[in-house]
Amino acid sequence: MIPEIGQFALILALSLAICQTVFPLVGAHRNDVAMMGVGRTAATGQFVFVGIAFACLTYAFVADDFSVLYVANHSQLALPTLYKVSAVWGAHEGSLLLWIFIITAWTVAVSRFSSGLPEAFAARVIGVLGFLSVGFLLFALLTSNPFDRLIPAAADGGDLNPLLQDPGLAIHPPLLYIGYVGFSVAFAFAIAAMISGDLDQRWAKWTRPWTTVAWMFLTLGIALGSWWAYYELGWGGWWFWDAVENASFMPWLIGTALIHSLAVTEKRGLFKSWTLLLAITAFSLSLLGTFLVRSGIIVSVHAFATDPTRGFFILTFLAVVVIGALLLYAWRAPSLDSDVGFGLLSRETFLLLNNVLLVVATALVLIGTLAPLVIEMATGGKISIGPPWFNVAFLVPTIPLIILLGLGMHTAWRSQDKTPWTRMLRLPAIAALVLGVVIPLFIYGRISVLLVVGCAAAAWIVVMSLIHPIRSLLREKGTAGITRSVLGMSVAHLGMGFFVLGVTIVSAFGIESDRALRPGETIEVAGYEFEMRELRNVEGPNFSAIEAEIEIRKGGDFVATLRPQKRQYLVQKNWMTEAGIRAGLDKDLFVALGDQLGNGGWSVRIQYKPMIRFIWLGALIMALGGLIAITDKRYRSKVRKTATADAAAAEATA
Repeated sequence: MIPEIGQFALILALSLAICQTVFPLVGAHRNDVAMMGVGRTAATGQFVFVGIAFACLTYAFVADDFSVLYVANHSQLALPTLYKVSAVWGAHEGSLLLWIFIITAWTVAVSRFSSGLPEAFAARVIGVLGFLSVGFLLFALLTSNPFDRLIPAAADGGDLNPLLQDPGLAIHPPLLYIGYVGFSVAFAFAIAAMISGDLDQRWAKWTRPWTTVAWMFLTLGIALGSWWAYYELGWGGWWFWDAVENASFMPWLIGTALIHSLAVTEKRGLFKSWTLLLAITAFSLSLLGTFLVRSGIIVSVHAFATDPTRGFFILTFLAVVVIGALLLYAWRAPSLDSDVGFGLLSRETFLLLNNVLLVVATALVLIGTLAPLVIEMATGGKISIGPPWFNVAFLVPTIPLIILLGLGMHTAWRSQDKTPWTRMLRLPAIAALVLGVVIPLFIYGRISVLLVVGCAAAAWIVVMSLIHPIRSLLREKGTAGITRSVLGMSVAHLGMGFFVLGVTIVSAFGIESDRALRPGETIEVAGYEFEMRELRNVEGPNFSAIEAEIEIRKGGDFVATLRPQKRQYLVQKNWMTEAGIRAGLDKDLFVALGDQLGNGGWSVRIQYKPMIRFIWLGALIMALGGLIAITDKRYRSKVRKTATADAAAAEATA
């Protein structure tokens, strides 16, 4: 009965999504307040019914209802409760339901916190979000129903994919989806602005905090996914340029460009058409990621489905959304030219170059991701584009981007006087170059051109990010108090500096060693002794494992004891690696068991990872910067009702 309630709730949600699409859009066109008001009510109802469906599916997992096909395929009696709950979104049907639930939550948030927007504009935003919900609800009901019955019911389930039996599953997909789906709000604002023709600075101000929130969650989701892969897969790496990893990274890059472009549009009324295009592109790339994950055209540990029917549905929906948005853009873009000028040396110039480089980086990732697929479909031949290509290609736009990032923070709008500007930059530039040499040479004992460039770039961002906060704290003469928007920018850029430093150091000085090891034997890696003390069998709730006890010493002094495991899950019979990690801010010591060898030996992967934690710390700091920025008081104030007042306010803050 519970599954049927869930399915009926989805049908009701679809009905409300159609109402949410039609009534607000028609009402805004007719200036009918009553029709426009239907949108908010329908959005709330849709959220409630999708929530009921989600709760019904969760109950089916927790109650071990193996009469539901999806539950029977992805759970079992012995599965711990945490994993039963997270298994709800551990495969295609449930993850799609989570996606739909999140888009309804975003819609309710927009309807709740858009009281200051013009009624017609808010109605159009809600209507566009309703249209997106219609597409995904149809996808779920027609091709991916999570409530399909299995008759007769199974006595036990097929178990959750062992790769997903980790607390990371409970956090990573929700965070990632909140970010992915959040770009639908920026998309809806852009479409609403183009439909209405209200393309002044106000829509950029309205869009900016929503975009920042989405970007913040996507940052956290990608970072957590990277950390999860690092400790779970047994490879010891943090990024593999996997096609699905790239599918999440591309919206992040464009979202980053969008945030910066929105700042220019809000402050100066420039780049309107470019900002609209970025908003369309960010969400389009989110839909592309959905297609890659669920179409079956790629092989990845992240892929959910292999059904071509589902892939065709998503591709059709993607085409409708993207082509429709671009046609609307082509209609409105020619009227968006601005006669507002800016000098060559200005913040506008640096932000424009920032955007161009981010788009170039995205294009390179897109080419590397899709080229093998396109060539295989066109010619039947196969090519492989792996990490070496991505690492080199991505580095090309990244280095100048980092330099421009630091310069743009301290350049005036409209035009910058060159003399005081160069004088201000002199000390940070010297400090960055000195640190670029000192960090690799004196801490790690080796230096090269790429090392100096990487460390200097990281130091450059860190130093430039600290100037505004330090000046504000010291209350230097002539220095205005720092706003939360500027503080958030500084903190986010500081996080980027930490990230670059972590990537540089771990890439240059990380050590990996695959060795054979028996109980009682010791090997040395990176100045540490690793002794296998013993091997033992351990039993888990739904797996059996071989666990090694590895004692680590340095110079005879005890450092840590690690217990890596090789697990075999009882239902699927898959072997999984659970690494042992001695984590520290300065370094990680990583041990993973490989295959059993002859004579009682095991292959063991030992890795020394200096400063790898700075990668994830940097991402957390970047997300914190986004959080600080959206608390700026100008986003909490009521939206002004007239374009004249908004234009005056924008000019005053420019």
